[in-house]
Amino acid sequence: MFENALSFAKAQDAADPLRKYRDLFYFPQHDGQDVIYLCGNSLGLQPKTVGPALEHELKHWREEAVEGHFKGKYPWMYYHKFLLPQTARLVGAKESEVVVMNTLTTNLHLLMVSFYRPEQGRYKILMEGGAFPSDQYAVETQVKYHGYEPSDAIIELFPRKGEYYLRTEDILDQIKAAGSELALVMIGGVNYYSGQFFDLEAITKAGHATGAKVGFDLAHAAGNLPLKLHDWGPDFAVWCSYKYLNSGPGGPSGLFVHERHGKNPDLPRFGGWWGHDEESRFEMRKGFHPMEGAAGWQLSNAQILSMAAHKASLDIFDEAGIGALRQKSLKLTAYLEWLLKDIPNLKVITPTEPEARGCQLSIVTKTPDKSLFDFISAKGVVADWREANLPGEEGGIIRVAPVPLYNSFEDVWRFAKMLKDNA
Repeated sequence: MFENALSFAKAQDAADPLRKYRDLFYFPQHDGQDVIYLCGNSLGLQPKTVGPALEHELKHWREEAVEGHFKGKYPWMYYHKFLLPQTARLVGAKESEVVVMNTLTTNLHLLMVSFYRPEQGRYKILMEGGAFPSDQYAVETQVKYHGYEPSDAIIELFPRKGEYYLRTEDILDQIKAAGSELALVMIGGVNYYSGQFFDLEAITKAGHATGAKVGFDLAHAAGNLPLKLHDWGPDFAVWCSYKYLNSGPGGPSGLFVHERHGKNPDLPRFGGWWGHDEESRFEMRKGFHPMEGAAGWQLSNAQILSMAAHKASLDIFDEAGIGALRQKSLKLTAYLEWLLKDIPNLKVITPTEPEARGCQLSIVTKTPDKSLFDFISAKGVVADWREANLPGEEGGIIRVAPVPLYNSFEDVWRFAKMLKDNA
């Protein structure tokens, strides 16, 4: 199926129906050449359409000033609506179930206000151990806010001894064991460290069977894998836009609230004027009446410049299609894994099953330090180093992500050759 040859990699690129999208992105330079950029799981490359999109809004601001809220191609008053169709298709939701606003951890806190409602006997949160720090801190401070001790209220899931990722059956067993004490299941869609993609449908079903609410942080999943949030049925989800969604550092967050909750105006939440009924928003009256759907969780008016950058990237995703991107990703990631398997002193700790991962592969090296990472960085590879996050583990991992929108089979081959030459 695969060949370890530059000619093979180039032939795959020539036959790639998505190859044109690589030219829509700016690559940093190293010795006058494009870097081998394998860090889209941390910060995506800049689309070339972002500059014109920002200039459009700057010109709109210059020429219309405050009237820009109501005039022009994209009136600011309704800007979040111009992101809804692409966002809904990207995460498998109805347009009424999604909105773009704020940043990820802000949105996570806002949704936990609504969906973490501890009461006598039912107060615990189940999450993956070693989750991304933002999730850990958000959950820790939420349980403290409600008067509970994190050591008691938080159930952390860790892999079995000697393993690097969680088994689905272990997750489901822990959910069942928590039973009536469980208030919320809060898990990342793709674990940032191992690259494992969790069975979100099964987790949702198990959580709901205990009477708990279920929410996901999809920071490493949105734009990486096809999602079916409406059909899977979690209560909520959040994600960022600066990783696989290429919307720039600190880009706006996406938010999902299932429609069964979006039509309940009495659900507890923190209100803001942009979540208030838009028909009467400018009457400036007392009494918060949330808009129906996810839009009812908005607080402030849209961050237009960052959303313009986000829209530029979403439009590219919408044209390419997440299904087609996934098909390329499966082959591109498998090719990288195949090339790595024969290199001495390297071990990929990401699940080998394609359905249990996106495009990220996490690599353990022969020495528990950054020497190999520093070597590839000096050679023009942009990857990512993460310190160990499992109990008793030393060293860390190199995370690489061959992103199907802009990475090529030649990128993957050259990276693997560099590692092999250094072995």
